[in-house]
Amino acid sequence: MSKDEKQITNYPEFWDFYVAEHSEPLTRYLHFIGTMLGIVLLVWIVRTENWLYFPLCFIVGYVFAWFAHFFVEHNKPATFKYPFWSFISDYKMVFYMLTGKMNAEVERVNTFNINH
Repeated sequence: MSKDEKQITNYPEFWDFYVAEHSEPLTRYLHFIGTMLGIVLLVWIVRTENWLYFPLCFIVGYVFAWFAHFFVEHNKPATFKYPFWSFISDYKMVFYMLTGKMNAEVERVNTFNINH
């Protein structure tokens, strides 16, 4: 971590950082696709007991997410620095997208960042 980067020490602070790092709708959609495909694969693996394929659940999800960060947002995925919070936040973001709350979260964080 460079001296200019602030260490995040709690989840609410991380969530705001995460939302800001996912400001482009295409980034969120690609995360959504990757996460949902990972869930579908997990269900298939459990049903068929093909445990050898378990790593694919993560690989598929992260391929879509990392592509979005590197080529859409042009930032570094939070997974590298905050793997657990990032993983949880992917599912929180998918839930917020399914319930129609994610755009409001992006607007809230963007407004906060502009004012501070």
